[in-house]
Amino acid sequence: MEVDGHLFKDLARTGELLPYEDWRLTADERATDLAGRLSVEQIAGLMLYSPHQPVPNHGDGPFPGTYSGGRTFAEAGVPAWSLTDQQRTMLTEDHVRHVLAITLQDTDTAARWNNALQALAESTGLGVPVNTSTDPRNGAAEATGAEFATQAADVSRWPEGLGMAALFDPDRVREYAAIISREYRALGITTALGPQIDISTEPRWMRLQDTWGPHSGLVSDYTRAYCDGMQTSEPAGEQPGAAFGIPNAVPSTTDAGWGSASVATMVKHWPGGGSGEAGRDAHYGFGKFAVYPGRNEADHLRSFIGAAFELDGPTGTASAVMPHYTISVGYETPDGERTNDPAATDGTAETGRANSYNRTIVHDMLRESYGYDGVVCTDWGITADPDPEIGSFGQRCYGVEDLTVAQRHALAIDNGVDQFGGNSEAAPVIEAFRIIAERDGEEAARARFEASATRLLRTFFRAGLFENPYLDPAVSTAVVGSKPFADAAPAAQRDSPVLLKNGSDGAPVLPLGDDVARVHVPTRHVDAGVGFMRFPKPARDIDPYVAASSSYERTEDPAEADAAVVLIESPLTDPYSIEDRENGGNGYLPISLQYRPYTASTARAESLVQGDYREAEHPNRSYRGKTATALNESDLDAVLAAREAMGDKPVIVVVRMHNPAVLAELEPYADAIVVDFGVQQENVWELLRGGFEPSGLLPITLPASMETVEAHAEDLPFDYEPHTDAAGHAYAYAFGYGLDWDGVIDDERTARYTATYTDQPTA
Repeated sequence: MEVDGHLFKDLARTGELLPYEDWRLTADERATDLAGRLSVEQIAGLMLYSPHQPVPNHGDGPFPGTYSGGRTFAEAGVPAWSLTDQQRTMLTEDHVRHVLAITLQDTDTAARWNNALQALAESTGLGVPVNTSTDPRNGAAEATGAEFATQAADVSRWPEGLGMAALFDPDRVREYAAIISREYRALGITTALGPQIDISTEPRWMRLQDTWGPHSGLVSDYTRAYCDGMQTSEPAGEQPGAAFGIPNAVPSTTDAGWGSASVATMVKHWPGGGSGEAGRDAHYGFGKFAVYPGRNEADHLRSFIGAAFELDGPTGTASAVMPHYTISVGYETPDGERTNDPAATDGTAETGRANSYNRTIVHDMLRESYGYDGVVCTDWGITADPDPEIGSFGQRCYGVEDLTVAQRHALAIDNGVDQFGGNSEAAPVIEAFRIIAERDGEEAARARFEASATRLLRTFFRAGLFENPYLDPAVSTAVVGSKPFADAAPAAQRDSPVLLKNGSDGAPVLPLGDDVARVHVPTRHVDAGVGFMRFPKPARDIDPYVAASSSYERTEDPAEADAAVVLIESPLTDPYSIEDRENGGNGYLPISLQYRPYTASTARAESLVQGDYREAEHPNRSYRGKTATALNESDLDAVLAAREAMGDKPVIVVVRMHNPAVLAELEPYADAIVVDFGVQQENVWELLRGGFEPSGLLPITLPASMETVEAHAEDLPFDYEPHTDAAGHAYAYAFGYGLDWDGVIDDERTARYTATYTDQPTA
C-alpha cells in the first residue's frame, strides 16, 4: 500500500493501513496492536520455541524429519533448503514463529531455507514472520558443549567461551559480537540463545567452558559488550566490514539502536547456573539442584542486574532471559526471603520447584523487583513428563512432576514466563489458557496472553522482520566468512592461549623457532563412556595431530625428535553410574579434575540436598569414599612417557581445557605448558614456533588438588587453593596469570581485573 507517499505491506490483506503494518510507529505500539488481533491459538504458537532443526534433515540423529509426505531427504530428492513436513505443520497448524536452527549445510542453503520459512509464514494469518535462533555457532573447537555441531561451514571461527575470557578485553568481545551478528542475520538468524553469563564458580561444572569464568566483574563487562555488539545496528558506514563492501544495516525508524543488523540476545541462566551441587549439571535429573553454601547469591546476579539489564548502548537491555533448569535450593533473595528451603516441611508451593516454576525467582525477583519487561523463555524441555530413568537425557519438570503438562504451562505463565523452549505443539498452551480463564475469567486470561505476545513481537518489529525477512543468497554468501570477519577471528584465537610454564631456572624452551625440525606427538586414547545426551560412546584412539596445521615434521620415534609436543585435554569423568546403582549404590560418583583415579575420601558425607521421587531407596547423593577414573587417564601417561623418552630435550604439553584441571600430576614433567581454551590447531603450532607472542591470561584458577575442590563452596569463585608449581610459585596457576616471552604479564588488563581479585567473595 502507498500511504502519505510511503510504502507499507498489506499483511492482513484488508486494503487499509493497520497500526502493526505502519513502520513509523514504535515496536511497542505495533506489537500491542498485533497482539490484540491474534487469536488465542496464534498467540499460543508465538509462545512456542521449536526443537532443534537441522538443514537439511537427513532423518537420523536426535531430531529426525521427513519431506514430501513422509519420505526421507534422500528419497524425496528435494533441494537442501526445502522445508520438512514437521516444519510445515508447526508453522501452519501450530502457528510456531520461533525456530531453532542447528546444522546449516552452508550459507546459500541457510538463506534459501530462511526464504522458504518466511514465504510460508507470510502466506498465513496476519503475515507474522519467523524469528530463527541459534545456539553459539562460531566456536573454533571441533565440537560444541551440546555435542552436535552448530556451525555453518563458512562462518568466522572464534575462541570458545573461556578462550574469549582469556583475552581479558571487553572491546574485543564487542567486536566479536558485532561481526557474528552480521553473519547471523545473513544466515536468517535474529535471536542468539546466549550469551551464557553464568558466574561459573563451580570448577567441575561441564558447561563452565562456555562461560566467561568466575570473576563477576569480568563477566559483567563482557555481558554489556556482547549484548551491545549483537543488538546494536550501527549508523551507515560504522558497521563492521562496511569498508569492505558489506551492506550497511537498515536502522529502525523508531527504536534506537535496532535495525536489520540487530540480533536479539537471550541471556542465561537466571538467577545463575554456576553453582550445581558437586558440579553436576541440571540437564540431568541427577544434577537438578543448585546450592549456595557460601550465601553468594548476589554475586551471581551481578551479570544480570548490573550488566545485561543496564547496557551502555542504545538498546538498553537484553531482549530475553532464560531461567536455569535447576531447583535453587535455599535461595536467599535480595530482600532476605528464602525459597526452596530444604528444611521446609509445610508443603508450600515454593518447596522444591525449578526456577521457571518458582514464583519468587521469576515473578517476584525478575519481573517485580528488577522490573524486567523483556521475554522470559524457559530452557528446553521442561514441560513434558519426566523420564523414569534419572540417568537419562530426559525431560526436566523438576518439582512439578505431579502436575499435568497443561498445568505446568499454566503455572509458568502465572509466574511471568512468556515462552517454552523445545515445544512445537500448541495444544498444552491453549489448554493452559483455558485453565487460567476458568480461574480468573476470560478477559484476564486474554490480557495475560496478550502481554506475552506483545513482548515476543517487539523483537520482530525492532529487527525489521515485518518489513523484509528475506535474504539474497548471493549477498549472504558474500557476508558470512568474509575476509574482514575471517581475519578478525584468527587474531582472537591467537591471543587466547595461555602460556603457564616456560622452562625453569631462567632457561625458556619456547619459542621453538626454526632450530627444531622434528617433533614427537603421541596419539591419545579415551575410554568408553557416555556423551552429552547420555548415549554410549565407545572407546576410541585419537590422533590429535593435524598435519596441515604444523610446519614441523612429525616422527614416531622420540629419539629422532628435537622436542615432544603432547596434545591432551582436561580430565573427563562421568558423575552418575547406573551400574553403581544396580549394584546397590546410589549411582553418584565424583567429578574428578585429576587424571589418576581419585577417591573422594574428604567429600561431604551427606549431600546438601536430597530428594527425587526416583531415589526413594538412596536419597543421599553423597559419593564419599567412591572412586572416579578419568576416561582420558592415558593423557597423563603420554606426558610421563614423553618425559622419559626425551631425556634432556624439551617436553611441551598443550592442554585443551574444558574445566580447571589439577595439573600437579604432570606439571613437574613438562618443560612448558600451554592452555588452549578452544582454538584451531594451526594457532597452537604458530605460537610454539614463535610466530606471535602469547598474551592470554587465565580466566579461571587451577586447583592444587581435588581435596581443596571438595572443601570449597559451589557458589564462591576463589575459595580453593591454586596449584603451586615445582619451582614454588604459589599463584602461577591462579586467575589472571599468564606469561609472554619476557615473563609474567603485567599490563592494563591485569591491573583492571586482578586488582579486584581480592574484592571477589571468598570463604
